[in-house]
Amino acid sequence: MDLRNSNFGTQTARPVDGSLAKSFMSNVFSWMSLALVVSGVFAYLFGTSTELIGYIYNLQTGGMTIFGYLTVFGPLILVLIMGMRFQKLSYGSMVILYAVFSALMGISLSSIFLIYTMGSIAKVFFITAATFGAMALVGYTTKTDLTKFGSILYMALIGIIIASVVNWFMHSAQMDYIISILGVLIFTGLTAYDVQKLKRIGMGLEYQDENTNKLVLMGALSLYLDFINLFLFLLRLFGDRK
Repeated sequence: MDLRNSNFGTQTARPVDGSLAKSFMSNVFSWMSLALVVSGVFAYLFGTSTELIGYIYNLQTGGMTIFGYLTVFGPLILVLIMGMRFQKLSYGSMVILYAVFSALMGISLSSIFLIYTMGSIAKVFFITAATFGAMALVGYTTKTDLTKFGSILYMALIGIIIASVVNWFMHSAQMDYIISILGVLIFTGLTAYDVQKLKRIGMGLEYQDENTNKLVLMGALSLYLDFINLFLFLLRLFGDRK
């Protein structure tokens, strides 16, 4: 599921200080990494504890609890709030929402520990990290304008979301495989595109203020979603099921 919001980068100014741009990108990656750590901890705790997983799923009926539904839809609601209320929310409020989002995402991801082996989860995570890192470097260093590619990738993303909904009813293993391959390709490309977009935002900043700090959080959120979606699609392809 992709929860991204692309309107946060509309406010830019003329480039003044290159060090500010580097600081901006460094902070983006720091906040993104922090969110991944928080999500990873919560995912592991809930995914490996029968008692905690019981808060998400009814272990007798197999159905999802109210809290379980909250962990599924809560992150989407929080992203919408952060995007739509960007100008009115304080930086402190954004940090709290970002932290809660990271925790809820981790809890919602805990089910992977019930489906896949621990070893394959670790293996796919490192593959994801390597792929993400390589594409982030491409996006940061390339002189090619990736704007047109980004538009195509977003359209393709909408396509696989629709296809995923359709396949939820069809239960086609072949379509699921194709969707997973396309998902990997799309989020690999989006990683480079988003990093380049964030670099340009950083280069357009005139000074450090609260709005800049909020832009950092939204940028980190964007890259976090690229990483998580890439990880999940790779896990569907290469993860070893229990």
